[in-house]
Amino acid sequence: MTVTAAGLGMHVSDLWLFRDLDLAVGAGESLVLAGHNGSGKSTILHLLYGARTPTEGTIEVAGQPPDERDAAFRGKVAVLLDDSELFVELTPRQHLELLLTSFGDDAGDPDEWLAAAGLAERADVHAYYLSAGQRRRLLLLGAVARPHEVLLLDEPERALDVQGKAWLADLLDQERDQGRAVVMATHHPPLLDLADHVVRLG
Repeated sequence: MTVTAAGLGMHVSDLWLFRDLDLAVGAGESLVLAGHNGSGKSTILHLLYGARTPTEGTIEVAGQPPDERDAAFRGKVAVLLDDSELFVELTPRQHLELLLTSFGDDAGDPDEWLAAAGLAERADVHAYYLSAGQRRRLLLLGAVARPHEVLLLDEPERALDVQGKAWLADLLDQERDQGRAVVMATHHPPLLDLADHVVRLG
């Protein structure tokens, strides 16, 4: 399995947010975390990325304990969390060029990625001037365009219009077809329908 957690528990403010949680996601599979706001979905994604430490339990992601400070781990795990941000002074093209060149010449063509996301006409506009939906598409591109084995997404559908959500569904299908493990928190029912596994919290 590419992502595993055993006996996972998180104690917050004198309460257990969740406890005795087991997760298992293989290559080419997707798992959706579902539940009401405050049930722990975002917390689990932070745990899987190594941004927080669980109160109890063990986690392994891409063959190692998660650690966001470890360059080798970050090279295998792509992420879009609730606090992910853009450099608003850069254009979408500059964002992707910066990202892709840092991962080598075979990481892809920025123009092809932007066209697929419907951002070709906004490729040279500073991110500050993009709409909320366009910014979300660019953040998603930043997660999927670089090489990775595991993709962690927190409410990826947020701010996307109907067309954007259809693009997202296609993107997630491509991720699984390419053998990546996907874990996401979502409130969007069609994304639950696409999942191989659903964990309901709360």
